[in-house]
Amino acid sequence: MTDTAAELPAEHAVDPATYAARLTTADLAGTVPELSDAPPLRWGVLGAGNIAASFSDGVRDRTAAQVTAVGSRSMDKAQAFADAHAPGARVHGSYAALVADDEVDAVYVATPHSHHLEHALLAIEAGKHLLVEKPLTRSVSESRTLLDAAEAAGVFCMEAVWTRFLPHVAAIRGAIARGEIGEVRTVIAEFDVAFAYDPSHRLFAPELAGGALLDLGIYPITFAHDLLGAPDTVLAHGTLAETGVDDHVSMILGYDGGAQAILHTSSGASGGAGARIIGTRGRIEIPQFFFGPTGFEVVPDDGPSWSFTSPDGEGKAYEAAEVARCLAAGQTQSARMPWSDTLEVMAVLDEVRAGLGVVYPGE
Repeated sequence: MTDTAAELPAEHAVDPATYAARLTTADLAGTVPELSDAPPLRWGVLGAGNIAASFSDGVRDRTAAQVTAVGSRSMDKAQAFADAHAPGARVHGSYAALVADDEVDAVYVATPHSHHLEHALLAIEAGKHLLVEKPLTRSVSESRTLLDAAEAAGVFCMEAVWTRFLPHVAAIRGAIARGEIGEVRTVIAEFDVAFAYDPSHRLFAPELAGGALLDLGIYPITFAHDLLGAPDTVLAHGTLAETGVDDHVSMILGYDGGAQAILHTSSGASGGAGARIIGTRGRIEIPQFFFGPTGFEVVPDDGPSWSFTSPDGEGKAYEAAEVARCLAAGQTQSARMPWSDTLEVMAVLDEVRAGLGVVYPGE
């Protein structure tokens, strides 16, 4: 998909300076491209955890692509993963062997984000295209290092922000583009999950870049960024776990035009992952799981309400299809999830983390 700001109908443009540059043809129609239309692609999955499993299931069940290889630090773990999620895939007991596999076109990096830079550079050195789990790295500086390497090598790279490619998000952006709730003034979103405190768990481990912010908080931040762009001010307040990583964070992102995003994340509270988009003439309610396949209701001030429900199926298939389309078109970036957006969101994460006093080993 390519940006088509000039195609935005004048009667639908609520605030072109705010929205037009962030809209695509599919958004205006409230749709996403059909998964079946994406070309085939041979994936290598680097890491054998839960998110790699759901990604592989989506590729297998919903796209023309296939996972042709799996890499883990353990051959046994790689084999067990392949048996469960990618039957027939080649298995490798090292990440170096995975990226060197000639049967792999693109590598999906699904290790802890503390190791994304290392593992992505390994794939780039092997000439492989990349989809890297979010956050792309621990910091803006690391992300620039990774993206500079991808640019120099001429390989595709995208942060795996699956939310951007989901049908309900396209429908939401289409409703906004049509002016159904007026100009967006406030985005409210939270992602809170109650984990039992365990200093050895990756979420609480500084050496694994733990903390609620990078693991959970990136979802509401990225969601707000998709609708409002990069903020002009960032305010944050939070608490830290005993290991020194953040565990409870509130954020207000401010925009010079007056819009705000009010966001929250926690690793010690249980929430429904809901979101609200409040405009000058109505609102959009997303009761739960705003960042995955879900439903929402549009409640305009001057017209009937309407609702949307996402199709069934693993949602990570949509980001996999985007990579396949981009590669077929010879692109090194996705227009829907460009490198500039990754860097802007990473800058917000850096600023919040700095305000909380969270520093990871080696920084």
